[in-house]
Amino acid sequence: MSTVSRASLDQKLALAKHCSREATLAGAKAAAVATIASAVPTLASVRMLPWAKANINPTGQALIISTVAGMAYFIAADKKILSLARRHSFEDAPEHLKNTSFQGTGRPHPSFFRP
Repeated sequence: MSTVSRASLDQKLALAKHCSREATLAGAKAAAVATIASAVPTLASVRMLPWAKANINPTGQALIISTVAGMAYFIAADKKILSLARRHSFEDAPEHLKNTSFQGTGRPHPSFFRP
């Protein structure tokens, strides 16, 4: 078994806290934008469209707006966490795996795809 040093664990914990803070901020920004983007047409349609005026009460309006904001928060935060994890895993990868350029034969397609 390999031993893990305390400094290594502290460094990983600090990196995780930093990543979660970045994801939280990205999610909050997305939620703010989504709230405005969904509130304007929702409130405008309730005032202008007869069907919406008759069928969407204030609770329904709040539910529409908050659902969009919640989805935007979690989607943006998840995307940020995944991108940061991908970036950090790439930084820790061995050198022979970091070269991602394709060293092909110059043919645009494999031989079995050629006409």
